[in-house]
Amino acid sequence: MSDIDATRRLLAYLSAAAVAGGQPVHEVEADTRRVADHLGHHDLQISASPTGVTLSLGGGTPATFESISGPLRLDQSAETAEIRTGLLTDAITPADALTRLSHLRATPHRYPRGGLEVGMICVASGISFILQPLWPSVIFSAIAGQVTAQFIRFSGRWRSLATLTPFLVAFLIAFAAFSTWQAGLVEGPLRSLLPPIAVLLPGALVVTGLSELAAGAMTAGTARLAYGSTQLLLFALGVAGAAWLLRVPSSALNNEIVNGIGPWSPVAGVLLLTVGISLMESVPPRLVPWVALILSLTLAFQVLGQSVVGSPWFGALLGSMAASFGAALVELYRPALPRLVMFLPSFWLLVPGSLGLVSVTQLGLEPSMAGETILQSASIVSAIALGLFVGTSAARIIGVTRTRRLDLLRRRRRTRRGVAGSTGSTAIGG
Repeated sequence: MSDIDATRRLLAYLSAAAVAGGQPVHEVEADTRRVADHLGHHDLQISASPTGVTLSLGGGTPATFESISGPLRLDQSAETAEIRTGLLTDAITPADALTRLSHLRATPHRYPRGGLEVGMICVASGISFILQPLWPSVIFSAIAGQVTAQFIRFSGRWRSLATLTPFLVAFLIAFAAFSTWQAGLVEGPLRSLLPPIAVLLPGALVVTGLSELAAGAMTAGTARLAYGSTQLLLFALGVAGAAWLLRVPSSALNNEIVNGIGPWSPVAGVLLLTVGISLMESVPPRLVPWVALILSLTLAFQVLGQSVVGSPWFGALLGSMAASFGAALVELYRPALPRLVMFLPSFWLLVPGSLGLVSVTQLGLEPSMAGETILQSASIVSAIALGLFVGTSAARIIGVTRTRRLDLLRRRRRTRRGVAGSTGSTAIGG
């Protein structure tokens, strides 16, 4: 294989891995162009989509298409970011980068035994501490989350099961939630059933699609929104089917939070969420404290926004701004810490997918209750997308300013050295 073919394959693998990790396509295209420019190819042609990447090293030259077969874990996304940074800083050679990317999906899970199941207990109970902080709901979420964990494990082996997973998981867990509510064991079944299935909800997908549309990536943004909406519909059909079979009254569909644990429940939720994400997604230990930091920032600004304005959308706006800005700023000063890995877990805290599911379910079962929830969901999803865009843009402005200052300092140092050198030569000649 020639050097040109190897470089083209390297860039195709790199960009496809970035898309599979959940990065918006316009950011993937920009990052890939930076790497190509550093490698000496200044006319890269690239078109990224959620399902594949097409690129060539210049207009009229051979092109390569790399398909995307499913998402990456966070540890694999971290390695992708490390490879990209290494190429930009010449810390690794293109040949080494190509070898690592070729074996990226074969990277073993850090916790192959019990990581998914124990992580799911932590994630489901952690989200329950935030969405519905009642001890019966927390216990229900921890137990019901094991259903989701098994579907996650086996859907990776059978494609047909993966297609039906949203409907089946939602139906089984909703059936259990409504049954325990009828037995008087849990309160607020609609919010109690959300934590066990929150990891499957397409909230991040929908928000990423909106950010892509705002950035002009119309094809990718529209595709993500359409796919995410279809996933939400399948989840809603599962919940509605369980409610219809059990003849659940409209009073069970109220979307109201009840806190029976105390004001410390969100803190416990963030800690459990951090541990659970680390176990499920095989997060490198060096990144776990940073994930916890960004989650804490997200929660703090989310609560601040809701307290100041009294509306969930403003809390979502501030929370997503803090998450995206904080993660981007950390990566700016610590390039070895990938922004995406620190930021993506925040979606499980902001729960845009959960609110979308509530609104679609209410619309199907009790339309009179759905209006307010639909408006709230739309405003929250839009606020998260806006916060993501503003936070990332602000961090990039700081990055550009910092780069210019560093370049200016380097030029001044070179000028001073040149002046000192010429002065010394004149003195010797004299």
